[in-house]
Amino acid sequence: MSTPLPSHRRWWVLAVVSLTQLVVVLDGTIVNIALPQAQESLGLTDSQRQWVITAYALAFGALLLLGGRVADYWGRKRTFIVGMVGFALASAYGGFAQTGVDLIVARGLQGAFAALLAPAALALLTVTFPTGKDRNIAFAVFGTVAGAGASVGLVLGGVLTEFLDWRWCLLVNVVFVAVGLVGAFAVLAESRADGDNRYDILGAVTVTLGLGSLVYGFSLAETGWGSPLTITFLAGGVALLVLFVWIETRTAQPLLPLRIVTNRMRGGAFLIQAIAGSVMIGSTLYLTFHLQIVMQMSALQAGLASLPLPVATMVVAPLAVRLLPRIGPRPLMTVGPLIVAGSLWYLSFITVTGSYVVQVLPALIVMGAGMALVFVPLQNVALSGVAPDDAGAASAVANSAMQIGGSIGLSIFTAVYVVALGSHTAAEPTALAGAYSATFIAAAIGMLVAAVLAVTMIREPASELLPLPEDEPQPAHAG
Repeated sequence: MSTPLPSHRRWWVLAVVSLTQLVVVLDGTIVNIALPQAQESLGLTDSQRQWVITAYALAFGALLLLGGRVADYWGRKRTFIVGMVGFALASAYGGFAQTGVDLIVARGLQGAFAALLAPAALALLTVTFPTGKDRNIAFAVFGTVAGAGASVGLVLGGVLTEFLDWRWCLLVNVVFVAVGLVGAFAVLAESRADGDNRYDILGAVTVTLGLGSLVYGFSLAETGWGSPLTITFLAGGVALLVLFVWIETRTAQPLLPLRIVTNRMRGGAFLIQAIAGSVMIGSTLYLTFHLQIVMQMSALQAGLASLPLPVATMVVAPLAVRLLPRIGPRPLMTVGPLIVAGSLWYLSFITVTGSYVVQVLPALIVMGAGMALVFVPLQNVALSGVAPDDAGAASAVANSAMQIGGSIGLSIFTAVYVVALGSHTAAEPTALAGAYSATFIAAAIGMLVAAVLAVTMIREPASELLPLPEDEPQPAHAG
């Protein structure tokens, strides 16, 4: 059930949940720039430094589907608020960390509460803007924030690290959450799935362990794809996810109704979202390395140098909003990845002596414009036709596609980087530039795949996907 909101309050809902999305997405990258200082301050080993990133992705990716169903059953506003408060407390814990273990635990807690927060926020947006032109605008804004968040994290991380301290890359979340909580209590209305809802405990355990094993396996793959431990975790993750799908076909109230992902258009959108997420996270990370290590920029300079990407996304997004109802999602979601692929190909020509203005800036502007064409329709298409009772679960899949895609993509890009670097060392700028170039080419190939998926899987118009009837037959309960 849900409480209808006056139309003028819906835009305040959009502002609140978009702020939340910004916090969740930028927190995946804001710490990256601060890691060198954090490592020196806390005496982190290289292994612990890696876990500062992995712990967030692991907890976030593993718990997202469960978080989505908690939002559906317990209440989306209530879940949103609990997730916000928990995220703030975890951020404060990390900001005041005294040891490497403290920081890693804090990042894991951030990911766990983000797994409650993110699907609840997107589900609130879905039920607040069910149809029409306003829905297109709302999802365009939300998608733009999601697309630009990784780059915003790099910029903000550079500013905070340069002028304050690395700890503020975590403590700043408390400020964001305080603003978000005020907005949540003021404008959000409670909504939840109707009926006698019961949690799919077996499904929750299976998918959490499966996604966790997969994310951890890919994090291990960054240092060796052929190691027995990597293979064990990746194979175990796949096996558990196959078991999860089987369980969901035999459960009356599944954690993930398979109708959400088996629809061709939504399935294509989820796949494109995974690729786009991996490219945004991976390409911005390796570009930051090039700016700081090869071009010798400070953290602040590297952050500001990344700024044209989100700015271009925000400038082009309104144009994409106007085009979406006229030409449909498929042209945008096809042309956008092709533009991004072209920008990444251009970026692959970086050299040690090349200037930022010639070799980097044009690529960032074009990439930002292309990403706007991708992210504006993406969230809308991914959630089109989803029944209100499934809003949290579908939102969790959308977020999970971005998070798991980012983890997998980053592992693949790292493997490409290692192979391209070969026997050279990180002290050789020419070799580094060549290795970074290889990762940009790999990312460009990924975006070409996304364009093919858009052509073959995205139907139009999006309005063809209508909510499933509430009396749709449900599978019999196991046993």
